[in-house]
Amino acid sequence: MSHPTIAIPASQPSKAPRWKSWLSLDSRYVPPVFITLILLLGEFTYGILESYQKTLLAIGTAIIVELILGRIFLGKWPNVASAYITGISVGILLRSPAYWPYAVCAAIAITSKYVLRFRGKHLWNPSNFGICVVLFLLPTSVAMLSIQWGNNFWSLLVIWLLGSVILWRLRRLHITATYVVSFLALAVLRASIIHQPILAEISPITGPEYQLFIFFMITDPKTTVRSKTGQCIVASLVAVLEMFFRFDQSVYAPLYALFWVGPIAMLIETWLDARRTRSSSAAVLTPSSGMAHP
Repeated sequence: MSHPTIAIPASQPSKAPRWKSWLSLDSRYVPPVFITLILLLGEFTYGILESYQKTLLAIGTAIIVELILGRIFLGKWPNVASAYITGISVGILLRSPAYWPYAVCAAIAITSKYVLRFRGKHLWNPSNFGICVVLFLLPTSVAMLSIQWGNNFWSLLVIWLLGSVILWRLRRLHITATYVVSFLALAVLRASIIHQPILAEISPITGPEYQLFIFFMITDPKTTVRSKTGQCIVASLVAVLEMFFRFDQSVYAPLYALFWVGPIAMLIETWLDARRTRSSSAAVLTPSSGMAHP
C-alpha cells in the first residue's frame, strides 16, 4: 500500500534583524561612522575644525557632486558613503579663511573619481587628490591642519583600537601596520641624520590628520593594488618618499607621497595584468608541440 508523500517545506534561512546589519563591522556605513568619531573626538578635545559650516559645506558639495556625476556616468544614483568620507576629510584637513575652497576641494575630489580613470579604475584616493591639488594651486588661500593630540592619550587610543578592529575585519590592517612600522623606523633614521630628538620626528603620527591618512587614504580599496604583498610594498614606499619630502621641510609630506606612489602602483599593476592577459592569449592560440598535423 502506497503512502502519500507529504511535502515538507525547506527551511528558509532566517534573516538577521536589521539592527544587526547596521552594527555589523562589514557594513558599508561603518567607515563613515568611524570618521565621524574622529571628527568629534578631535573637535571636542582640541577644536580641530575651522568651522562647522565649512565642514558641512564640504560634505554637502561632495554628496551633491557624487549624485550628479554618478547619475551622468553610471546611469544610477550612487551610494554616498564614500562622498561623505571625502567631504568630512576635506572639512577636517583643509584650512582657509574663505568658504569657497572647501566646496572647490570637495568637488575636485569627487570629480577625479569619474574623470581621471584608466581602464575602468580611478587612480587617486579622492580626498588625497583634491587636497593636494588645492594645496599646490592655491598656496596663498589654503593650508592643511597640522596639530597633534597633545597629551590626550585616550582619544588616540580609542581611535587606534576601533580603527584596527575595523581594518582587521576588512582584511586591510596589514596596510596600516606596514606604513606605521615603516614611518617609525624612518623617523628614527631621520632623527639621526638631521640630529633632532626622536620624539619630535615621531610625534606627527599622533595628529588627527594622520588618523585620516592611515585609516582611510592608504587603505582605500578602490585605489590600492590587489595583492597583500603589493599593498605592503606600496605602504612602505609611501613612507620612504614621505621621508624625503620631510627632509625638504614639507608639512604635507604624507599626502604628497601617496599622491605619487599610489597611482604609479595602480598603473604598474594594470600593465602587469595586461601583460599576463596577452601571454595567456598567446599560449592558447599557439598549438602544442606534440600535436600531429594533417
